[in-house]
Amino acid sequence: MSWVKAYARRHRLGIFLFLLFGIIFAMVVFLYQLPMEPAIYAIGLCCAVGGAVLVVDSVRYRKKVEELEWQLEAVKNGTQKLPPPGDEIERLYQMLLENAQTEWFCQVGEIMKEKSEVTDYFTLWTHQIKTPIAAMHLLLQQIPPDQGQCYGQVREVEAELFKIEQYVDMVLQYLRLNSNVNDFVLQEYGLDNIIRQAVRKYAPMFIRKKLTLHYEPLQRKVVTDEKWLVFVLEQILSNAIKYTSSGDIFIYMENGCLVVKDTGIGILPEDLPRIFDKGYTGYNGRSDKKASGIGLYLVKKILGKLGHKVLVESVPGEGTQVKLLF
Repeated sequence: MSWVKAYARRHRLGIFLFLLFGIIFAMVVFLYQLPMEPAIYAIGLCCAVGGAVLVVDSVRYRKKVEELEWQLEAVKNGTQKLPPPGDEIERLYQMLLENAQTEWFCQVGEIMKEKSEVTDYFTLWTHQIKTPIAAMHLLLQQIPPDQGQCYGQVREVEAELFKIEQYVDMVLQYLRLNSNVNDFVLQEYGLDNIIRQAVRKYAPMFIRKKLTLHYEPLQRKVVTDEKWLVFVLEQILSNAIKYTSSGDIFIYMENGCLVVKDTGIGILPEDLPRIFDKGYTGYNGRSDKKASGIGLYLVKKILGKLGHKVLVESVPGEGTQVKLLF
């Protein structure tokens, strides 16, 4: 039993001295050739009393250990204070623990306050930055298409502005996902409507890169959160478009899974296990120089909160399949 070993280790000095005194007593009796009968009787009484004290003290020690173990779990849950100290040493230890706990609470409070301030700032920033983005879109739309080369540059500026807007949305969703507020509303939605919202947003990118979208109405309903699932599909489509220079993108159902398939550059086998890690960009991301490694991390985390699953299959040079299981 572990508590017996712990008790013996804690009281090893007292046990050693008791045995040493018994040996010394026996040696003195032997050397002075004293009568053995009273000596044996005295040693027996000492052993009986010592054994009884040892048993009683070990039982008290065991109860103390069990009480502290129970109190440890209670203190972790914040439901109980420490038990009354048994002696001065325990009192001092409890004072050290209480001081450390107070300091920990103060540090956690400061960290939470700083995190809240940063979150509030970036939330405000993401909302404010959308106003100049919308204004720039309107200004660019006022330039007539008969400006030749200038109009082509305008279209390029619009494409870059679209990327800025996409990154702003990603920041906002990241802040919402990591906040303490539950922003999920689960109910039954038509999957086609969700897909169309994501496709409509990236329609200009399909046209610009001359990619062909293969999509037929699925006539399926799923229990999910519309806003968050649209964001997930937008991230998946964004990656499909980004890493497909020419070819096709397919959206269809297969064995109960929603599949988004592209004919792009694919993902290396050694990168596949880590594509959902926060900040991991892989070989393709390092080649692109602009990947953040946040998009797929958010996809995995959001789907986990929604109760959905995601699976990625890819062959380098042939394309990638992203499967969503509802």
